[in-house]
Amino acid sequence: MKIGIDARLAFYRPGGIVEYTRHVIQELAALDQTNEYRVIQHYRHTESLSSTFRRLNTHTPSHHRLEPWSLSIELASHRLDLLHSPDFIPPQHGAHRQIITVHDLHFLHYPQFMTAGSRRYYNDQIAWAVQRADHILVDSRATQTDLANLLQVPIEKTTVHMLGVSPAFRSLPDEERQSLRQHVGLPETYILFVGTFEPRKNISGLLDAYVLLRHALPDAPPLLLAGRRGWLYNEIFDKVRSLGLQDHVIWREAPSPDELLVIYNCAALLILPSHYEGFGLPILEAMACGIPTIAANRSSLPEVTGDAGLLVDPDDPAAMAHAMQRLLTDEALRVQLCTRGLARAASFTWRKTAEIVLQTYQTVLLTES
Repeated sequence: MKIGIDARLAFYRPGGIVEYTRHVIQELAALDQTNEYRVIQHYRHTESLSSTFRRLNTHTPSHHRLEPWSLSIELASHRLDLLHSPDFIPPQHGAHRQIITVHDLHFLHYPQFMTAGSRRYYNDQIAWAVQRADHILVDSRATQTDLANLLQVPIEKTTVHMLGVSPAFRSLPDEERQSLRQHVGLPETYILFVGTFEPRKNISGLLDAYVLLRHALPDAPPLLLAGRRGWLYNEIFDKVRSLGLQDHVIWREAPSPDELLVIYNCAALLILPSHYEGFGLPILEAMACGIPTIAANRSSLPEVTGDAGLLVDPDDPAAMAHAMQRLLTDEALRVQLCTRGLARAASFTWRKTAEIVLQTYQTVLLTES
């Protein structure tokens, strides 16, 4: 069978969906020597996402209003048996069977946290997309439930495949960690947030919690925010200034994978207080690096965190501040959560994710025949 995987988004911006697509492609190359694959990329993208699968160049840009029709035209002559669209929205046609991955429905829960253009792109098409798809992969049971409740998608039309954590994220020996910390230019320790700088991630609430923490612990370590600018990010920078935290907040924008490994390893703790997450990879990455974690008790994050981290109400800055204070002052709790986190992170692999993807491909293809 001829299977296409739409990887055009990798040309436009990095992020969780691109990492998911990249890892799935890599693992499928090792798992499936029976089917023929086409990795669909923008013709101007110089990076090849697979040395095993054939590349299929297209001109259709991601997130364009004419994308469903123009991509259909470009794919028509390739006669794909199945097309996997990891970025939610499939083309009108493009293959005999179509699978999409829906990572989350934050644009339905929190439309105020998006730009008008992004809101139109997703909101105008998601209901059609889930009906058009032959099957839907989701990152968590929370998203599976959202699809059923918000878009009336039957449970049997969805398959949960939890994401993996790259083996590159690991706990470094003390001597190596200190050497790399100095090389990268990091303070001795800090409270860490990793993610896109946008309102959905609740960085504003984290800043309020950090102010409360500094009242309780005046010698609390600085707050390091690592990630990329997303939608409506300016209010976060403004709030740092309005709270007078310029000397206590460190920005690390677009860190490289090697830098991010060091950033995780040198942190006192990671906190991810998002209003909504389809999965929450930073939680797993921090656990794999031996760092204790705090996560919001919303959406998918309890599924990822399990009993290996603290869960807090993201709308309660005092609760977030208390959780940070506990991890900074209770060494026994830190050790317990670090040990649990290492074991939990080891159970999430991209190979397991890709095995479920491949099984879903096979089921959908067999259903057609």
